[in-house]
Amino acid sequence: MVELFRNIQFDWLNRRRLFFALSAALLLAGMGSILAQGLQYGVDFEAGAIVYVRFDQQVPIEDIRQALRAGAVPDDEVQELGGAGTGYNVLIRVGESFVQDDLGRGREAITGALGEVYPGQFEVVNSESVGPKVGEDLRRQAVLATLYALGGILAYIAFRFEWIYGAAAVFAVFHDTLITLGFFSIFRQEINLTVIAALLTLVGYSVNDTIVVFDRVRENLKISRRMTLLQVLNKSVNQTLSRTVLTSGLTLVAALAMFFFGGEVINNFAFALVVGVLIGTYSSVAVAAPTVLIYENYRLRAKARLMAAGEARAR
Repeated sequence: MVELFRNIQFDWLNRRRLFFALSAALLLAGMGSILAQGLQYGVDFEAGAIVYVRFDQQVPIEDIRQALRAGAVPDDEVQELGGAGTGYNVLIRVGESFVQDDLGRGREAITGALGEVYPGQFEVVNSESVGPKVGEDLRRQAVLATLYALGGILAYIAFRFEWIYGAAAVFAVFHDTLITLGFFSIFRQEINLTVIAALLTLVGYSVNDTIVVFDRVRENLKISRRMTLLQVLNKSVNQTLSRTVLTSGLTLVAALAMFFFGGEVINNFAFALVVGVLIGTYSSVAVAAPTVLIYENYRLRAKARLMAAGEARAR
């Protein structure tokens, strides 16, 4: 078995305040961005139409905007996707207010406006249209799917370990999801159905890392009865560190390859994987394990206070 770190004895748990401060900073930055500029939803969740157009040669984005305005088409979003073979690709998006109930109107209006200025110089590669009711239903179902996944994780880990371990794992996954969404807002990445698939994948990935650590904690609690919980948690995290870094590192390399070389279609999906793998790996060590320690310390202090109060009454 490949082992990167031999006999490492890093004190992770005594640095929990630093880790929680870092998590708080990331969460505040992400939530601040979401409140300030919101999330950028794709056409899957926000009614409208997206048309992918390929020109024979490069065309300035501002010229495309002027052509759309001349044809009375709102230029809600015109994004350069770059070259693909001998063509030049551009994404054009119009919102619900223009499309209304006619889902084909967006494509027809865009092709008509561009045809007036660039006749025979472009082709429509693909188009997507979603009505307002469908977009609303998809948003609700995406939220429910994530909540169901978190509920299933809580039930499974509570059954396999103890409820506090399940709660800590769900807290860590919730932390990962919020930070990832915050990064989507900060970098203005679009959220669509493929991103939701990536987030659900990351939920399972993060929990898998956390379960590996918790499983080692359970083993060490049985064989190291003289050690404190803090020492057991540190020992368990250090023992599983090589496995965590190797697994997450290889996954991150694949995600980075998709992000830089996979093209525009899977760019948002790959971005979610890159951020999620990094944050998920971090949270298994720096969020889930400290949460268990904090709860157990609180429980022991509360028990000690109750015993002290009982002894005082007995006197």
